[in-house]
Amino acid sequence: MILFDDVVRTDYGQFDLIWSEDAVGFDGDVDRFFAGQSNGLVGAADPGGLYVHLAGRSGGSKVTIEMLDAAPNLPDPAWGDIVEVSATVPAGSAPHWSTWAGESSGSLGLAAGTYRVRVSAQGRDAGQQNEFAEAVVDSYLMQFWPGALQADAIVRLGSDDARYWHQEFGSRR
Repeated sequence: MILFDDVVRTDYGQFDLIWSEDAVGFDGDVDRFFAGQSNGLVGAADPGGLYVHLAGRSGGSKVTIEMLDAAPNLPDPAWGDIVEVSATVPAGSAPHWSTWAGESSGSLGLAAGTYRVRVSAQGRDAGQQNEFAEAVVDSYLMQFWPGALQADAIVRLGSDDARYWHQEFGSRR
């Protein structure tokens, strides 16, 4: 089931999935989101939600969010960067997405539960090199499925941009 499928216009590549209405997304505190992780693209250490670091600084990035019944097969190799994290959406929460400083946001029909989340990315190097491009140059596929909590994982590494962020943010173990 597709929960979200649109071009996200953001600043600084910030895209948050937030579980409660009063929670704050990424506020620059890298350790709050990436502590104990090896990946530097999806911060899942904060219980209030996930921070997804998009490659494009401004303009738009294509984002699709899916809810699945079980773990999917790995996508086509064109999805050069893939990470997986775990997340728990608490009962009574109001999941929603938000961009930098809440410039845009919307509800996310995600039920309470514990999930494994795979985030696949295309075009991270193009997004970083053309960070002010008006055209969409980077795309993201976020897939949720029920699963036990486990450590984050870098499943596929294909861009220099992801390599940089894994070293910069993901080295916080």
